[in-house]
Amino acid sequence: MRKIILSVLGILLIVAGFFGAKAIVASKKSFQPRAQKVVKTVFTEVVENGPVPIVVPANGNLVAKNRVELYSEVQGVFRKGSKLFKTGERYQKGQAIIRIDASEYAASVQSAKSNLFNELTSIMPDLRLDYPEFFSKWQTYLNGFDMAKPTPELPEMISEKEKFFISGRGILTSYYNVKNLEQRLSKYRISAPFNGVLTETLVTEGTLIRSGQKLGEFINTDVYELEVAVSKKFSDLLKVGESVSLSALDDSKTYTGKVARINGRVDQASQTIKAFIEVRDNTLREGMYLEANLDAKQEPDAIEVDRNLLLEGDKIFVVRDTILDIIDVNPVYFSDKTVVIKEVPDGTVIMSKPLLGAYTGMAVKVYEEKKTNTEG
Repeated sequence: MRKIILSVLGILLIVAGFFGAKAIVASKKSFQPRAQKVVKTVFTEVVENGPVPIVVPANGNLVAKNRVELYSEVQGVFRKGSKLFKTGERYQKGQAIIRIDASEYAASVQSAKSNLFNELTSIMPDLRLDYPEFFSKWQTYLNGFDMAKPTPELPEMISEKEKFFISGRGILTSYYNVKNLEQRLSKYRISAPFNGVLTETLVTEGTLIRSGQKLGEFINTDVYELEVAVSKKFSDLLKVGESVSLSALDDSKTYTGKVARINGRVDQASQTIKAFIEVRDNTLREGMYLEANLDAKQEPDAIEVDRNLLLEGDKIFVVRDTILDIIDVNPVYFSDKTVVIKEVPDGTVIMSKPLLGAYTGMAVKVYEEKKTNTEG
C-alpha cells in the first residue's frame, strides 16, 4: 500500500512540474532591442574658386657643376708634393696637384734649347754683315734668352728677306721643336684649374704612372647642379633663370636654386625633359638627394583637395542638407597627395576629409568646431 501511495505522489509531482514549467515559459515576454541609427560626422569646407599654383615635384642627386677627371698624358714616377694626394684634400687654383718625375725629359728640353741658342749665335755675324738693319733686334732677343725660363717668342719678321734668311738657317724648325718639348714638359705637372677638393684618388706617391692612366677626380665645391626629369607637358612653362625651392629628404633645411639649362630633347622612354637646377650653399655635398618644387603655372578658377576625396577619377562628395551627394568635377593636375579640380560652383559644401563607408544618400552630421570664449 505504501508503494502505491509513493508512486502516485511521484506521478503527481512530475505532472505538476510539467505544467509549472509550461506556465513559466508562457509567461516570459520576448524582448528585441531596437537598433539605433548612427549618423556619422563629416568634415566639410565651402568652395571658393581661385588661382591655384601648379607646383611640379622632382628629385635627383647633386653633381658638381665643375669637375675634372685627372688623367696622365706622360709616363713617370709620381713624386710627393706639398700636400698628400688623398681624398678630401683641398687645392687652390693653380696649385700643383700631381708632380711626375720629369728630370730626364727636362734634360732633353734643355739640350734642344741649347741647340737653338747656338744656331742663333752662329747666324749673328752674317746677319750683321748682310742685314745690319735687323741685327739689333735679334741681338736683343739673344740677350733675353734664359735657359732656366721658357723660350721667348721669336722677334716679329716683317720683310721677306729676313724670313728667308732665318728660315734657311733652320732657326724656325729648331724653335718650334723646343716649344713642342716645353709643352709636353708642362704635362708632368697637373695644376688645379679652380678651387676645389679631391673626391677620388687612384694612385699614391712613388707609383709608376703610365700615359693615359686615370689618377683621380677633382671638383669645385662652390656650385652644384641638380638634374631632374619634368613631364613634357610642362616643357613650355619652365623658364631658364626661374627660382626653385629645394629640400632634403628630412626637410631639415631648404635651399634656393635656379633653372640653369633645359634640354631640348624629350626622352622617348619616359616622355620627360631634363632640367638642370643650379644651387650654391657651403653645406651641400655632391651626391646629396634633394627634392625640387618647380613653379610651373597658376590654374585659374580651381581648388585643391586631397586625392583620396576623388571618386572614379572625376567625382567628389558634397553635402546637401545633411545628405551626401556626388557631383562631377574636372581634375586638371595630380600631385602625390592632392589634386587640382575645376567646375565646382562657389559656395558648394564638399567633404574635406575622406569618410570610410560613405555612399550617396547617406545621412551625415557636419562637424562644427566649438568656440570657447575666455574672459580675462
